[in-house]
Amino acid sequence: MSKNLSFLAGRKALPIIREGGLHPDQVKVVTGAAGGPKCLILNHLDGAIFSNWFAGRKKSLFLLGSSAAAWRFASVSQKRPLEAIDRFRTTYVHQHYSRKPSPEEITGESISFLNTFLSDTGATEILNHPYLRLNMMSVRCRGLTASDSMGALLPGILLAALSNIISRKFLGFFFERTLLYDQREIPPFFSMNGFPIRQVPLVEKNLKQALLASGSIPVVMSRVTDIPGARKGTYRDGGIIDYHMDIPFMKDSGGIVLFPHYTNRIIPGWFDKKLPWRKPDPLNMDNVLLLHPTEEFIKRLPYGKIPDRNDFRTFSGRENERIDYWNKAIKKSERLGEEFLDAVQTGKIRELVRPMPE
Repeated sequence: MSKNLSFLAGRKALPIIREGGLHPDQVKVVTGAAGGPKCLILNHLDGAIFSNWFAGRKKSLFLLGSSAAAWRFASVSQKRPLEAIDRFRTTYVHQHYSRKPSPEEITGESISFLNTFLSDTGATEILNHPYLRLNMMSVRCRGLTASDSMGALLPGILLAALSNIISRKFLGFFFERTLLYDQREIPPFFSMNGFPIRQVPLVEKNLKQALLASGSIPVVMSRVTDIPGARKGTYRDGGIIDYHMDIPFMKDSGGIVLFPHYTNRIIPGWFDKKLPWRKPDPLNMDNVLLLHPTEEFIKRLPYGKIPDRNDFRTFSGRENERIDYWNKAIKKSERLGEEFLDAVQTGKIRELVRPMPE
């Protein structure tokens, strides 16, 4: 068993990998989870996968994420992925907020962050990448959840959370799922079911706005309005519905869905974080290969955990300590990238892969 990186495969992916290992062209989709700073632990794994393992690929590869995952994939889709990944990491780590930041402050910092890691040519490079096809999730808000007034927004979010406890389907009364997609090719998950959905093509003039909307956490950040090419309205974090991507990725088509993740649990929606019984549909996980840090790896990190959003509050007034902690954790994550490449290049993955729990 790998000391640092676990490999869990769905029902269809498992025999394929056990029989023949894993090869780049077998992967049709790469997906990722929302989760803010937690994604930093995947920094070197992303670098190994996209700048090394997929180098020289010809077949189209569809990327799908919401919030932090969408931003990660926007980094790797640029012309020089390692440089973009480095800008993403450095800028994210060095974010700075006041002790009680307002939504406007956090949104302003996020826009600065986005402008830095995307650069002046980023949108053009992403939408002209030879094989990567960036897709991201957002939600268009309905009723009270469309307001930025806390007097309306907070009750709306509470109603949505309570309704979600009964059934995830009730979220459709509050939010409209929105897929922002690379229009050069229709992705295999284009017509995902479960919620009302609208599909919006990505173009250079809406890509930054789409990325901002995909990560705009309700209450924490300001709403994003009127994305060019999309239906008018309020857009927020795609993780509200698609936190860890419990969707029919490929339906009847074959191939592997690669899911680099920071935990072994797949949480369908944002409101499901404290609902341990809420699990993904096993059919949606059939083609998935989940990569995640082992508990042993996490225990060896500073403070015995991966970076998370609470660290901004924990280290408030001690920003240098937080930055040092996050950088040390990211440095240790080099092992994740190294172990992935070793597993796939030597064929060890055939022995390392395990069935995904249902």
